[in-house]
Amino acid sequence: METEFTPLEKTILKAKGLTDEQIAGLVAVGVASRDDLRTVGDAGTLCELISGLDPAIAGKVMDWATGNTQAKAAVASAPPAVASNVVLEAADVVHCVHCGARQPKDYKTGDLCLSCGKQAEPVYACFWCSSSGPGKFCRSCGAAFVPTAEVDLAVLLRREGLPKDEIPARLRGMSHDEKDILWGRVRKMRG
Repeated sequence: METEFTPLEKTILKAKGLTDEQIAGLVAVGVASRDDLRTVGDAGTLCELISGLDPAIAGKVMDWATGNTQAKAAVASAPPAVASNVVLEAADVVHCVHCGARQPKDYKTGDLCLSCGKQAEPVYACFWCSSSGPGKFCRSCGAAFVPTAEVDLAVLLRREGLPKDEIPARLRGMSHDEKDILWGRVRKMRG
């Protein structure tokens, strides 16, 4: 049986906060290995064996001796308990974009949400290729959808030669007055 801690165990105990005198005190009371520390069992008993030992240091030493550091590290590195509950759903499950309520199996794009009464998956018209569909991007050309009320403005900007990716950002950045000027140009084109 070992009569003293190994050099590695001494280094670890020092890293946990014990001094050489405290390690010698452990050996003097018969605690000479990691297995002996496991027999001690908890930080409170360790503090009783060595007078003046800080309970936080005793806790670190006992966590190392009993292997609780790996469990604590795993818990600390894990995401919050709420985020760790993963729910897998089928690919055809639809949630309302407004209230998040799950839609029934017979749901079709454009139907109203049973919980809030709004269109669960609004259908937008694409200003670039004139197709329509739900989501944030056109499934035909990949353009980002703009609000329905601004499709005519986006079409005007497309005719003026702006790139597909710049039009939604340009519309978001425009003031109300700048949009009014564009609406005037749209009306002139129609008339």
